[in-house]
Amino acid sequence: MRLLSQELENYLGKKVEVAGWVNSRRDHGGLIFIDLRDHTGIIQLVVTPDTKDAFSLAETLRDEFVISASGVMRERAEELRNPNIPTGNIELVVDSLTLLNRSEPLPVNTHDDGPETGEDLRLKYRYLDLRRPSMQRLISKRSEYYQILRNYMIEHDFVEVTTPILANSSPEGARDFLVPSRLHQGKFYALPQAPQQFKQLLMVGGVPKYFQIAPCFRDEDPRADRLYGDFYQLDCEISFVDSGETVRRAVEPLIKSLATDFGGKKLEIVSKYAKKFIPKDSDVPRIPYTESMEKYGVDKPDLRYGMELVDLTDALKDTDFKVFKSPCVKAICVKGGANLTRSQIDNFTEEAKKLGAGGLAYIIYENGSEKSPIAKFLKDTELAKIKELTGAEDGDAVFFGADERDKVNKVLGQLRISFAKHFELADDNVVALCWITDFPFYEWNDGEEKLDFGHNPFSMPKGGLSALENAKTDEEKLSIVADQYDMVMNGLEICSGAVRNHNPDIMYKAFGLLGYDKKYVEERFGGMLNAFKFGAPPHAGCAFGIDRIFMELMGAKNIRDVIAFPKNGSGIDLMMGSPSTVDNDQLTDAHIALAEDDEE
Repeated sequence: MRLLSQELENYLGKKVEVAGWVNSRRDHGGLIFIDLRDHTGIIQLVVTPDTKDAFSLAETLRDEFVISASGVMRERAEELRNPNIPTGNIELVVDSLTLLNRSEPLPVNTHDDGPETGEDLRLKYRYLDLRRPSMQRLISKRSEYYQILRNYMIEHDFVEVTTPILANSSPEGARDFLVPSRLHQGKFYALPQAPQQFKQLLMVGGVPKYFQIAPCFRDEDPRADRLYGDFYQLDCEISFVDSGETVRRAVEPLIKSLATDFGGKKLEIVSKYAKKFIPKDSDVPRIPYTESMEKYGVDKPDLRYGMELVDLTDALKDTDFKVFKSPCVKAICVKGGANLTRSQIDNFTEEAKKLGAGGLAYIIYENGSEKSPIAKFLKDTELAKIKELTGAEDGDAVFFGADERDKVNKVLGQLRISFAKHFELADDNVVALCWITDFPFYEWNDGEEKLDFGHNPFSMPKGGLSALENAKTDEEKLSIVADQYDMVMNGLEICSGAVRNHNPDIMYKAFGLLGYDKKYVEERFGGMLNAFKFGAPPHAGCAFGIDRIFMELMGAKNIRDVIAFPKNGSGIDLMMGSPSTVDNDQLTDAHIALAEDDEE
């Protein structure tokens, strides 16, 4: 009989069989104690010389040998109980012991205590790293997480549909992974960056509400909160919807419940003017993109702390201080900032310079006065206004940005995050959510020096076709707002969605304003365009990055820590050895010839 460790106390005085890995072995001369481990925990085995064969085998066991044992379950003596494990009051007196497999000395630690193993070595031997109790808990917790997602969607009448993996190239903002076709020489499939086109086609096909836990593939650089290559998202779409609010209200309860009931976090809803805890049935705040950029300098603000950007442009418009004679002057008040050392301020200044600032002006407030290299250049009335508008008090520091508005927002927005990390303002036990809405339909692509789509070309511009027709200049095009929305959790973008463009005329026009003709649109999106000509209903949807959500709810600092088999920070699977070379026959079948590197 195979039993879970938490069930074993029900079998006191009875004969049971257990199996697992040797977690540790202790030889006390007349007795051998073995801590046997499986995914549920540890049970202590007691082997006595009375069971000759079992005792002889027990003497040869080493850590991570795989064994099974049978015997009678009994209570431990009072003085030998272990309060640190759930089975610390019981033990199994072995009458039969079987060796199922041996283990070589391990290259990584399979315990949560003891020496820490480097990430690359852990990933190379991930199948051993997964034996750690913390990893076992994460795997079980992730299974529970997936079940919650599916149950919620099904209970709300969403239909689960899987979409193709071999698809066509689609502009989702990252590089595609291309798959050469053996049957069609010179042509390629692309692994889907998202099931975007397919789910919209499902709406045309009459599916009322779709969802999928969808694999997605993007060739983009990994980060602490972004995997390389493949990831999963909870993808959904609803037909006969022409407002993003309908979608937001459909999925918002799921995320709030995940935060509190599944993640055990305290949900913090931030109102427009004050931060407070309120019941989880209250709405998550909706913050327009422009407001988010002005207040927080980013479009994914962490609302667990304040430190909003304060606009001082009007208050200092008549200043004689040359640095502040700029199109935009803003500041952030750092509570407790007066305790920063000169070296720490220099580090923040270097960060500001790397972000494009010329420097980092500041004022420190101590003992009722201002200490600052710039204070002598400011009038008393200006100093008073700065203190009033920023809410600075003794013990605080105010840091300034002065430049073009976009640059000021960028610099102070990133410094806000850095100051929060330095002062540990973000509570790991709290989840703060918000929706960012009304994204720009177009944005300026600095690299290519031209206009491009803000998110993707499948979104509906607010105002529909007329909004596009009335936009003649680049400035007018940049003012068009898309009915797009992101959900943000603790400064991480966890969802992106939009009301979709289901009208061919609008799609042609949206691309036309960027200089693309109808032929280009039809070549790239012919399948969708043709479908939209046959009575496409209005529809909207979104997709949640479920790996990223799980990472945040589990309190992990790196997304690779919550994935069973991730690639490392360089996009390499150290365990399986991919990417790897393939033999010439495979290349020939795929009609591929490798170009040799130019020799220096």
